[in-house]
Amino acid sequence: MKVFGRMSWAVLAIGVTLMVLCHVQESEQIPPTITVVGLFDKEDIKQQMVFGYAVDRINQERVLGKGTRLISRTEKIPVGDSFFAHKRLCQNVGAGIVAVFGPQSSKTSAHVQSICDALEIPHIETRWDFRTRRDDYSINLYPHPSALSKAYLDIVRLFNWKTFCVLYDDNMGLVRLQEILKTPKKNEFKIMYKRLPAGDDFRPILNEIKMVEEYNILLDCHTEKVFDVLKQAQQIGMVTANYNYILTTLDLHLIDLEDFKYSGTNITALRIIDLSRDEVRNLTEDWHAGQTRYSNRLYGKGELMMPKGINMTTETALMYDAVQLFVKALKRLDNSNDIMVTASDCEQESSWGHGNSLINYLKVEEMVEGLTGAISFDPSGFRTDFWLDILELQRPGIVKVGYWHPSTGANFTRTNGEIPTNMMEGIQNKTLRVSMAFNDPYVMLAESAEKLTGNDRYEGFCIDLLTEVAAKLKFNFVLIPVEGNGYGGFNKTTGNWSGMIKELLEGRADLAMTDLTISHERQQAVDFTMPFMNLGISILYVKPKKAPPSLFSFLSPLSYEVWIYMITAYVGVSLLMYFLSRLSPYEWQNPHPCNPDPEELENQFTLRNCLWFAIGSLMQQGCDFLPQAVSTRLVAGMWWFFTLIMISSYTANLAAFLTIEQMETPIESVDDLARQTKIKYGTKDSGTTKNFFKSSKFEIYRKMYRFMENEEPSVFVRSNKAGVERVENDNGLYAFFMESTSIEYMVERRCKLTQVGGLLDSKSYGLALPKRSPYKGPIDVALLTLQSEGRFHILKNKWFRQKKGGGKCKEEAGSGGGASELNLSNVGGVFVVLMSGMGLATVVAMAEFGSECWDIAKVDKVPLMQVLKDELTFVFKCKGSSKPVRKKPEESETATEDAYGSNDYNYTVKKPLT
Repeated sequence: MKVFGRMSWAVLAIGVTLMVLCHVQESEQIPPTITVVGLFDKEDIKQQMVFGYAVDRINQERVLGKGTRLISRTEKIPVGDSFFAHKRLCQNVGAGIVAVFGPQSSKTSAHVQSICDALEIPHIETRWDFRTRRDDYSINLYPHPSALSKAYLDIVRLFNWKTFCVLYDDNMGLVRLQEILKTPKKNEFKIMYKRLPAGDDFRPILNEIKMVEEYNILLDCHTEKVFDVLKQAQQIGMVTANYNYILTTLDLHLIDLEDFKYSGTNITALRIIDLSRDEVRNLTEDWHAGQTRYSNRLYGKGELMMPKGINMTTETALMYDAVQLFVKALKRLDNSNDIMVTASDCEQESSWGHGNSLINYLKVEEMVEGLTGAISFDPSGFRTDFWLDILELQRPGIVKVGYWHPSTGANFTRTNGEIPTNMMEGIQNKTLRVSMAFNDPYVMLAESAEKLTGNDRYEGFCIDLLTEVAAKLKFNFVLIPVEGNGYGGFNKTTGNWSGMIKELLEGRADLAMTDLTISHERQQAVDFTMPFMNLGISILYVKPKKAPPSLFSFLSPLSYEVWIYMITAYVGVSLLMYFLSRLSPYEWQNPHPCNPDPEELENQFTLRNCLWFAIGSLMQQGCDFLPQAVSTRLVAGMWWFFTLIMISSYTANLAAFLTIEQMETPIESVDDLARQTKIKYGTKDSGTTKNFFKSSKFEIYRKMYRFMENEEPSVFVRSNKAGVERVENDNGLYAFFMESTSIEYMVERRCKLTQVGGLLDSKSYGLALPKRSPYKGPIDVALLTLQSEGRFHILKNKWFRQKKGGGKCKEEAGSGGGASELNLSNVGGVFVVLMSGMGLATVVAMAEFGSECWDIAKVDKVPLMQVLKDELTFVFKCKGSSKPVRKKPEESETATEDAYGSNDYNYTVKKPLT
């Protein structure tokens, strides 16, 4: 038992020993490894660090699985040293590698790429490369220059730049902008090219751009130079609200732009890294937490500490994405094949068996959420289908305002609410220099017993308007009177502008205001805000004089046409009454009512009596006879209605003519002025009013301009004030063309003057700004707001009708208007009623006549047509106003030719009903 126990313990001890040895051996086994090499320029520290960091994260997260670890080797290559790069790469190839990352230098990269292509080892790059084709075993995650150039072209078009300056650092900058240099559309852009000088003084070249007044600049230079260029541009006054910059750097977030945020300058750039994503922020924080470890590994303990914050460059982000993409492709290859890593030999050019498969997986692999967005490649190994953010510098900092994609181009994502807000912020707390010209009531010197300084020295419509705009937009302004009080005219001989327009063009003013007319010529030089007042050219003339009394003024209430129609109606009604009275049997009366058996009947409506009856009714008087028949009574009634209306209208209008003064106006329109030569007329010697006549296409205005140009002494005056005084002093022998609003202001204060006729044209007043001024949008919004609030009307009423003697001529302005004569359009209806009544009376008379003839023919048994013929013959002979009373046939057998002149007439005329 003791022997057995001892043996048992010995066996157990041996077994435990073997188990421990096996566990130790298992723990010391090295898992499968895959090696990649990164070739980096010595100065490119960030690239080296992010490469090591990305590999470590892959191993920590065990992305490859099966216990496989990724080993990274880092080689620091002198910039441009292809021999050294070849030597270091071949040493690593001999140790067995599956991929090569980098380098960034174009010279060494081309050499490394040829080696990888020969050995069938995938070559992964993250650098800017302008070549149009790549080797079979190479891919590049950096967007191709042609695509970037297309993006900048789309942004230029989005901003609607017609002219701009390309300011570049080296020849590679022109390659980056090749799509713009091609100018796809003929004459689409006018481009100026300037190269940044060597050294660090860029002010001379910037001054050249400033002198030619180019405000749009496309800046292509290294990221490290951007701040210096902008700072020196700011020093010479090129970082203002008038200037626009597009930067080609993709790393705008690495530049300190604090000095330029409040300048109002539009600075735009593109970015492929979406820094707003949580992955980027978390990765950056993790990177900073572990950067000491990577620094120590690469450079020794404590030799490198990177600054905190999001300082990831585009190329470092691309390197991180490149490692992630490589691992995804490697996993797919591992799932389909057992990867065997073998050493290659540069001398014998022995290739790696899985290289071809791995590069194919890399080209077809896609990443949806890389640090630089979605990643995919075309068959040549260039990156395609990527998104770029459009960035703008605003007060809060760099803000994403849009995006670019190869298929959709450049697009803004700002909302309608964000755009006005950004516009308003660009003008807040600024102090604008405002050039102004004096003209009542727009800009005037303020009247005060105290000494005034600054802006308080001036007042007027435009001063109040600008004050309200400034209050809404929260900016300040300094008023500067323009020398010579010139508005702004263009000298075709010298090609120069004068007045306020010149001040704007030469940068001495940010805004110009007075009653400045918006014209086509001025809009070629400056920009105008929306109009704050609409007007036109009209005629200033003296008020018409009282017309001398007329001997026949009693005829004035009715027009000549109405008088003719009234006379015609009088004659027509009289004749109709005469014929209808002869036609109707009821107007033939017994002349002796006491005699029941008269010998003849009498008609009192002779032609003279009818004329007298009509004139008596017209004069609102009566006569001693009245109609008896229905037809003639209809005629009389319609005539009485007609005379009632006409006499009442005449009386009412006559009272107006007698109580209202009639004025004698020599001219009532521009046509009247053009047709005569007694009254001279003119304009201000310079300005839009004179140009209107000079350049007009209408013959009447051209004729008037020739007349004004040839008159001696000259009809042109130096100012509107001189023109007004000449109109007053010449006593109706001079008329002055000026803008209707100025006329409105004058006639409120000078009671001798008035406006004649309507507007010859239509124009507007506006505030002028330099071309492409960023202040135009906010000021337009403020003006629209004031217009909707009714402030324009309130200010106009204040300065045109209340202040400075306004309203003085209000009562007098209402006098002098004459009453209008009544024409046919006013009283035509009563003529229609009269004619309708006459027609109805004629129908009734014919019915009465026909009824009587029917009774005679029936009683006397005579043909009806014979009776009609005999009766009508008697009526239309118009002879006599009496006719005999006919007996019955048995009582008149011996009758011979009767008074009707017919031997066949032997029937009795019935006694008319009375």
